Parts: sequence; structure tokens; C-alpha cells
Amino acid sequence: MDCIRYAKIENMRIGYGYDVHQLKAGEEFWLGGIKIEHSHGAVGHSDADVLIHVICDALLGAANLRDIGFHFSDTDPQYKGIDSKILLRNTLQLIRKKGYEVGNIDTTICLQVPKINPHIPAMKKCLAEVMEISEEDISIKATTTEQLGFVGKKEGISAHAVVLIERSL
Repeated sequence: MDCIRYAKIENMRIGYGYDVHQLKAGEEFWLGGIKIEHSHGAVGHSDADVLIHVICDALLGAANLRDIGFHFSDTDPQYKGIDSKILLRNTLQLIRKKGYEVGNIDTTICLQVPKINPHIPAMKKCLAEVMEISEEDISIKATTTEQLGFVGKKEGISAHAVVLIERSL
């Protein structure tokens, strides 16, 4: 029994991602692949979709493929203003090339305003389509920081992701 359990675990890997972006008035606000109407948006080299960025980082880390900056440098002009869904598709190609598929994804968005809960179903639908996985395999949670720190002062947004990838047989 222990040998069987070990063999199954050997085919799974866990990855973690963390990212932050500054919020600025007048910028578009992209999160989880969808545009959310708000007075402030995230600032970044790409479309600054912090949720997609942490998912990419977690997937790349789980497959031992370094990080998002290594593959999609913020100094490379080809990624200026790029839709982060493209980065996510490319990340999936990289992990699949190594023989892995997504098991599940668990994320947390840290943001004071706007409220994210009403947008979670649309984000899950978008991400599931991009990654070609079930919405049931994607968890998106949101929290404030009780007005503490840069998130609480509405200066920025942060996100965390944990992913499980499994070796394709």
C-alpha cells in the first residue's frame, strides 16, 4: 500500500505564486482575465493582471521552470501591454511540454476595493476556458487587509496562488 501511495505522490508537484501591482487612477483594471470597471487599475508592463501572474508563477514553479519574469521579461518590448491570458496559455504549453497537467488551483486576491466576489464566477469561467480545465478545479477567494498596509490604503493589489500539477500518463 505504501508503495502505491508513494508512486502516486511522485507524479504530483505543488507550486506557489505571489505578486503585487500598484493601483493608479485611470488605468484599466484586469483581473482573472476579465476587465472590471473601477476608477483605479493595476500598473505593469503587461495588462498587470495580478491573478493570472500568480497562477503562471505557481505553475512554472511547480514544474521547476523558474518564474514568469524569466519566461516573459518585463524588459522585453514584445510583452508591453500584452494580454496576460496569452502568457497563461504559453505557460500551460511549457508545463505540458514537460508532461504535466493542472490538477487544481487555489488563489487569494488581496484588495480593499472594489468588491471582487460578484466577479468571481466570470473570472473562473474565463480562466477555465484559457487553461482548458474545469471551473471546479479553480478556486478564487478575495479578502481585504482591514485597511492595513499598501492594500488597505488602496495603493496596490496582491495575490497568492497554490497549484497542483500532475504528470500526464
